[in-house]
Amino acid sequence: MIFMLRTAAVCLGVIALPHGANAQQPTDVAAHAGGHTFTVRDLDDEWEKWDMKSKSEAEQAFYDGRKAALDRLVAQLLVEKAARAQSVDPDQFVKDEVAKRRRPVTDADVSGFFKANTQQMRGRPLEEMAPSIKAFLDEQRDDTERSAFIAELRKADAPVTMQLEPPRVHVPVAAHDPTYGLAGAPVTLVEFSDYQCPFCGRVTPTLKRLRDTFGDRLRVVWKDYPLSDIHPQARKAAEAAWCAGEQGRYWEFHDRLFANQSILALEGLKQHATAVGLEPSAFAVCLESGRYAPRVEEGATLGRDLGVESTPTVFINGRRVTGAHPYDVFANIIEDELGRLPK
Repeated sequence: MIFMLRTAAVCLGVIALPHGANAQQPTDVAAHAGGHTFTVRDLDDEWEKWDMKSKSEAEQAFYDGRKAALDRLVAQLLVEKAARAQSVDPDQFVKDEVAKRRRPVTDADVSGFFKANTQQMRGRPLEEMAPSIKAFLDEQRDDTERSAFIAELRKADAPVTMQLEPPRVHVPVAAHDPTYGLAGAPVTLVEFSDYQCPFCGRVTPTLKRLRDTFGDRLRVVWKDYPLSDIHPQARKAAEAAWCAGEQGRYWEFHDRLFANQSILALEGLKQHATAVGLEPSAFAVCLESGRYAPRVEEGATLGRDLGVESTPTVFINGRRVTGAHPYDVFANIIEDELGRLPK
């Protein structure tokens, strides 16, 4: 059962990459055909126009593989350095450190895992599954403590200077886009989002925490991307936010919509307007006129052009992050971008 779960997780993440990806320069000749010469850049440009999403995923997978290889090499270097200082074998050094830190797996842990994953046990009793579950939890805890130990070694050593360049997408920012932060901030986070999307609501406090943490170093830009097929109230809610922006209350209205995602019908939008201090008549006229429908569609069109398929999708200095990830996922990328600034 556990083997099957792991295999599925790996298979879902596989993206086929061409042999020698990124080995050629953009100006290198890729092929001669029909009396015409095609360069690598010609192929990449056509791939981007034809299927930007698959191109972005392939580039991201290649970068992630290289980054994982770098992390392994750095970990190996640090372990060997620390083991040499204590005149011990590196492998045994790591095993001893993990053993000192790891909590033993108890019967209660095994039983709790069994109950939490009952459907995946396919009717087999706890007594039959307990050895496999315990082995899985033992390995999981070993991995956790090993990662924590390596993180401590990295923190105690000189910082890694990253020069491996991540894939980036150029995301145009218009002068009228709702923006929080300074235009000259070294990091720009562009969010494609939907007011009726529960995952967008979940990530909203995370983005606010990022704004509070990074201050003037971070600019946050909003792009409308209503998924109208599954969220029929999202498009009008997006228009309402623009109407609130006419009265200088865009972000207050934005936050209120996410705090009240079950109240996005027309009358609810008018109630929210009153609650954030908007002049109700002007707001109602704006909303009912559909004045900002083209502005909302502008964001949706750009998102489609960039290969956005779900919300929230965020670009941090062009680096794509899809989904409502924990704070650390976004913060680590921002820190990495800040670390790339000239000293």
